[in-house]
Amino acid sequence: MTNTIIASKTKQPDFLPMTRREMDRLGWDEPDILLVSGDSYIDHPSFGIPLLGRVLTAHGYKVALICQPDWNDTKQIEALGRPRLYAGVSAGALDSMVSHYTSFRKKRSDDAYTPGGKAGARPNRACIIYTNLLKKAFKGLPVILGGIEASLRRVSHFDFWTDKVRKTILMDSKADLLIYGMGERAMLEAADRLSQAAEPSNKVLRNINGTAFMGNIEDVPADAEVINLPSHQEIIDNPQMLMKATLLLEEQVHHGKSWAIQKTDNRHVVITPPSPYLTTAELDWLYTLPFARLPHPTYEGKGRIPAADMIEFSITSHRGCGGGCSFCSIAMHQGRHIRSRSKKSILNEAAEMNSHVDFRGSISDIGGPSANMWNAKCSLERDICKRKSCLVPNVCPNFKYDQKANLDLLKQVKNIEGIKHVRVASGVRFDLGLKDRTSLREIFKEFVGGQLKVAPEHISPAVLKHMRKPDLPVFESFLELFKAESSKAGKDQYVIPYLMSAFPGCTDADMRMLADWLKSKGWSPKQVQCFIPTPGTVAAAMYYTGTSPEGERIFVARTDAQRLKQHGILIPDSGRDPRSIRHKDKQDKPEKTDSKTKQKDFKGNKKFKGKGKTEPFFKKTKKN
Repeated sequence: MTNTIIASKTKQPDFLPMTRREMDRLGWDEPDILLVSGDSYIDHPSFGIPLLGRVLTAHGYKVALICQPDWNDTKQIEALGRPRLYAGVSAGALDSMVSHYTSFRKKRSDDAYTPGGKAGARPNRACIIYTNLLKKAFKGLPVILGGIEASLRRVSHFDFWTDKVRKTILMDSKADLLIYGMGERAMLEAADRLSQAAEPSNKVLRNINGTAFMGNIEDVPADAEVINLPSHQEIIDNPQMLMKATLLLEEQVHHGKSWAIQKTDNRHVVITPPSPYLTTAELDWLYTLPFARLPHPTYEGKGRIPAADMIEFSITSHRGCGGGCSFCSIAMHQGRHIRSRSKKSILNEAAEMNSHVDFRGSISDIGGPSANMWNAKCSLERDICKRKSCLVPNVCPNFKYDQKANLDLLKQVKNIEGIKHVRVASGVRFDLGLKDRTSLREIFKEFVGGQLKVAPEHISPAVLKHMRKPDLPVFESFLELFKAESSKAGKDQYVIPYLMSAFPGCTDADMRMLADWLKSKGWSPKQVQCFIPTPGTVAAAMYYTGTSPEGERIFVARTDAQRLKQHGILIPDSGRDPRSIRHKDKQDKPEKTDSKTKQKDFKGNKKFKGKGKTEPFFKKTKKN
């Protein structure tokens, strides 16, 4: 295992090469490693493929990128030559199916990670398609999957778009290795192993921490602690086994020491223990790499890339989230344990922005999955904790945090010469913020630019429990403080709450409860996310099984009509007015059908006219 990812400074190109001409200028006959992505190339540390490419380059490897290639032939991939070591594949920052389809399986018309925001630049199930392209172009070349799409599909998983349980993506794609979680260590170790091998082979890639591969029981060390997941066939025969497998995999990631294995047909998916988290020193080093913070020059004249504009002058302060929300992929991908950069590293990155050609003095965000978990730590050993969330049903006494230190960091960044504004656009975890109201008041006064994103998701106690979210009184206390402090500061500011419809366990009565609460606040929602059961999450298992993690039967809005009705309770314009069909539908009662209830394929409900945008925006209809 690679002991550290830190390398001595190696001269790097302004941008990693994407064309044969760029490679020729660098004097390369071939790349060592070829990285293929479903996103366009934005040279920024917020994007996985550019970040990994810079890390590998710092260690002396020649890395080329192919972003959003034509998936109908291999010419674009072959143009750069056969990689000496391996090819890496990622669908991009989002799951390709989530990127392409709304909650009602309607085709999206835009893509924030593509020039001009145009949809259609990547295929459905991009990891599978890109791997097949590489296997066709370069016979025998090891191909490694990574990113959120692969990571959450590493074992049997429910697929919303086909309404069935699919096998591990390793079998569908025929990839040689899958990296789950954050991939710096595993990608580097794979390169080191292959470069030292007499002949590159997927056998060389076995047993790297933070990976999964197709193998046999004999591939697991005899003295290893092993979690035996229900087999794929057991899940097909008994849907409740999907819940068991999901919770066991969640446990493996959180505790960080066990192997896991799942039988699939006559083979096994072998999952090594998670890769050790990066240290503060390693995270600090990552952000000294020479990112241009710009899209690759080949995109000039093709339109702005929305995602690039959004994150260009944001700063990542930490990784991980202690929330453990049941619908969120972060806990299964980044983990619940917080890993933070040093204050010095963050201040240096902020100061260096002054030299950027586009910088106008505003830093759009300093944070991670949330803005106020920087430097938080668990005082327990990793393998001791039994909780599913560090914050729910209440903030764990072993979860140590310092909101004042987080506030001081924001103030010090703001005091850097040339910086006019600092925001917390990644949102505030409100239950944690309320533990230090003094610091929270200062954030409201100084670091909110008119709108503050928070994620209550719902207000029904039963639904919040299933989501692993804090109770409504906590959120209402936060709102009262926000309103009072904004008024004292003479600032016209608004909370932008993320809300969700059709979550497993949510009934029409729960949605009407939420609608009445919003009306009492004078809020008129313009966008609400209808729940999508993304692969690998506990909520997806709840949707498929029709049960809570504890095995209790719950109502699930499964059909398009049921989901559209719940969505329409908050946004009547999204489809047929739910009041006209309420008397015909008894869906507030737990459904009697099992998890194999069929629904339409991903062409969707033709009656649905909504555009399915995912980021909520609220307009005030009257002053509170």
